[in-house]
Amino acid sequence: MYVALSKITYKRIIDVAAKREKADLVIKNGRVIDVFTQEIMNVDVAIVDGCFVGIGDYEGIKEIDASNKFVSPSFIDGHVHIESSMVTPPEFAKVVVPHGVTTIIADPHEIANVAGAEGIKFMLDSSEQIPLNVFIMLPSCVPATPFENSGSILLAQDLAPFYQHPRVLGLGEVMDYPSVFQGDDSMIEKLIDARMNGEKIDGHAAGLQGDDLNVYTAVGIKTDHEAVSIQEAQERLKRGMYLIIRQGSVAKDLPNLINVVTDKNSRRCLFGTDDKHIDDLISEGSIDYSIRLAIKHGIDPITAIQMASLNAAECYGLSKKGAIAPGYDADFLILDDLETIKINQVFCAGKLIAEQGDYLSESRSNTISSLRHSVKTKSINPQSLQIHFGGCTKANIIEIIPNSLITKHVIEEVDIVNGNFVPSIIKDQLKMAVIERHRNTGNIGLGIVKGLNLKKGAIATTIAHDSHNIIVAGTSDEEILTAVECLKEIGGGLTVVEGDKVLASLPLAIAGIISEHDYLTVFHQLTQINNALKSLEASQLFNPFLTLSFLSLPVIPRLKLTDLGLFDVGSFSHIKVESNY
Repeated sequence: MYVALSKITYKRIIDVAAKREKADLVIKNGRVIDVFTQEIMNVDVAIVDGCFVGIGDYEGIKEIDASNKFVSPSFIDGHVHIESSMVTPPEFAKVVVPHGVTTIIADPHEIANVAGAEGIKFMLDSSEQIPLNVFIMLPSCVPATPFENSGSILLAQDLAPFYQHPRVLGLGEVMDYPSVFQGDDSMIEKLIDARMNGEKIDGHAAGLQGDDLNVYTAVGIKTDHEAVSIQEAQERLKRGMYLIIRQGSVAKDLPNLINVVTDKNSRRCLFGTDDKHIDDLISEGSIDYSIRLAIKHGIDPITAIQMASLNAAECYGLSKKGAIAPGYDADFLILDDLETIKINQVFCAGKLIAEQGDYLSESRSNTISSLRHSVKTKSINPQSLQIHFGGCTKANIIEIIPNSLITKHVIEEVDIVNGNFVPSIIKDQLKMAVIERHRNTGNIGLGIVKGLNLKKGAIATTIAHDSHNIIVAGTSDEEILTAVECLKEIGGGLTVVEGDKVLASLPLAIAGIISEHDYLTVFHQLTQINNALKSLEASQLFNPFLTLSFLSLPVIPRLKLTDLGLFDVGSFSHIKVESNY
């Protein structure tokens, strides 16, 4: 939602600010949070044409009595993938706006990995004219690495035209660090284009330290959301980076990082959700949840609000957002208190868009997408799923760390029958496969995963970061095949199977990662998925589907699986499942 100012509007702003005319709207009797000085002001707030024009003592054509409640800048999500909610931008707005979020910095690299430039255009078009400011960071790494196959390849020339769009802020998370380190021409062209257009560049510095971070920041990459420890967070702050403290559905880093925030460095810290499922957004919230969690861990409420508003706005050059002051967009909240951050009302551009948790804006129907029929795979049989061992009985295994994107590389004895790996429920060693689904190549990467704790059945999804091939894990080949066939029939999505029966499925017709339905329908289908997972006795300590979906991301340590095989992120190379150690 943009606020366009004409000459007539400017004159009216001046007249209202000078108190020669009444404002369109005045918020009276509120305790206004000043994020510049971290003070609370007992003043009126005057609004004209969606902008703040004055703080002090004002009269308005319309006046709202805040009744001594807190008037706060609304919240900004500093890094989010809308696709991870599995709903379209209009439906996403219905969920996050009541939680006080009126601006997001979105990276559409999920849909871009499936549909390329057409996917980016879909996200831009479908986020027009909704009461949520959706700014876009262009996907920098499609595919994420050369060690996998995605549905598209985006070069600098493919991204260049998008820089002319008013809601494109820069280049999204640069996760292919080896290409930066080696000075790869294609990557350098993308970095230069972003700098030439005066745009921001987001980082993805998972596991990087010391000199590696120097290389990263020297080329203009100034944010990172991948820090998982205090030490990593401090290293990024010392190099002038903005620290995006992530609290999503899988990566829950805020409790580990929040103690890095001090009076001296808090202005370089902000919040991001990165990847969050629709059920978690509904039950927990968005950035408001991060603020509450930060307060619980000892951060001053006004500092936390500053991080969620002004800091995020300044990080991305949004000079008119993030504060309640003359000249800023009138995106603000009425809060009942500063302890629980209970949101009473949400305003965007001076208009009430949510109240007491209810979304008030006029609903917009979902854009009909052309990005259907994205699951293209060859026939798969049991022979395609065999992991052959040549005599050794030890294997390189991916071990899950609950609520983390990072995995462990463990070597364990496995069960072998007729020279092939057999899943073991007792050892919690399941078979996993990543099946290329964009170009019908027939590629199938096979591996072993520990930590999913399924006691029976199989789970599969076409959400597999970042190339979004089919990823499946199960206790038997037969159930794995049943799950894959279900995904092909529904055009992509999530499925849970037991034996030859599909217990639950969630169709995602748009590129295999986004639903065409409203968020409540998706929430209901996801609830059925979660209930089905319980019947498989899956772990309740983390989200099995979200965790599975990141086991194919070869830029996050330590061991992952792509459609080309088992991948060691440390050596940045594929390795055999069979171990000689």
